[in-house]
Amino acid sequence: MKKKSMLHKSKNILNTKFTLLITGGTGTFGKAFTATILKEFPNIKKIIIYSRDEFKQNEMANLPEFNNNPKLRFFIGDVRDRDRLMRAFDNVDVVVHAAALKQIPSCEYNPFETIKTNINGAQNVIDAAIDRGVERVVALSTDKACQPINLYGATKLCSDKLFIAGNAYAGGKQTRFSVVRYGNVMGSRGSVVPYFQKLIQDGAKFLPITDINMTRFWLQLDEAVDLVIHALENMVGGELFIKKIPSIRIIDLAKAMAPKLPIKEVGVRPSEKIHEMLISSDDARHALDFPDQYVIQPSFPWWADRSNYTEGKPVEMNFEYHSGNNSDWLNVSQIRKLLGLI
Repeated sequence: MKKKSMLHKSKNILNTKFTLLITGGTGTFGKAFTATILKEFPNIKKIIIYSRDEFKQNEMANLPEFNNNPKLRFFIGDVRDRDRLMRAFDNVDVVVHAAALKQIPSCEYNPFETIKTNINGAQNVIDAAIDRGVERVVALSTDKACQPINLYGATKLCSDKLFIAGNAYAGGKQTRFSVVRYGNVMGSRGSVVPYFQKLIQDGAKFLPITDINMTRFWLQLDEAVDLVIHALENMVGGELFIKKIPSIRIIDLAKAMAPKLPIKEVGVRPSEKIHEMLISSDDARHALDFPDQYVIQPSFPWWADRSNYTEGKPVEMNFEYHSGNNSDWLNVSQIRKLLGLI
């Protein structure tokens, strides 16, 4: 695993004998992150998988890569339940917050429930982490939180703001919060790759493209895992980490997956963007450019010590980072090669 340090004073908690808790830990990310931590950090004392579905927990516990590993613990609970979080966070050193309601149509139809999980749940995680003395919390965000146009994105933007402000809310206590932001992981549930795969397997006559100009970032699952590990190792508190990754044109993805199938443009769906955006021009005022990532610093006066970020270069005024203006692109043959890894 590649680990690049960009900070100088930050204690690397992952080199100690630590206990980790992952909210929403039975999801695609949670399983991959758990497997990586067990493999790369043998000093891990315990990993607590905190989620609502006991069936998914049982499935995860019996996967070959875990095989009822004695370092794994499974806590049934909801991030909406502050009391349960207080119990689960006892003697926990590190929290990765991956739990969220994410399906855009479902969030639009059930806005109150989405707010309870994505916003109220974030506040509960922050409160429990501070009160229980958790050292580091990294929250997973999404491109949808950058200039949001749907309820899911709006709730995740609010969640991001809560976690960053949590560093001030912690006062003199040791708890520190940071956020990582990335787009859809290619091949994960809900992404376009399995959707196209099913259409092809079912004998579709064409592949539907909502807009021929549509682009997306190409992020692999192991890259998302590495980004979170990097944040945990290097965070000071208050940063928003964004990895530099290549872009693809959805029309090129369709050609890579089914070169003989025609493509039909069907129109942009409600709450869908043409490009995935990770840094807006407003974010850019506080963004620093590093060789393999961007770091957005908070704008508040309590963020006083910036000495750990002297290596980063401020981005240009009105800079934006989205999948349509990227300098790094994958062509059809490169996409086809990477599809073999999914």
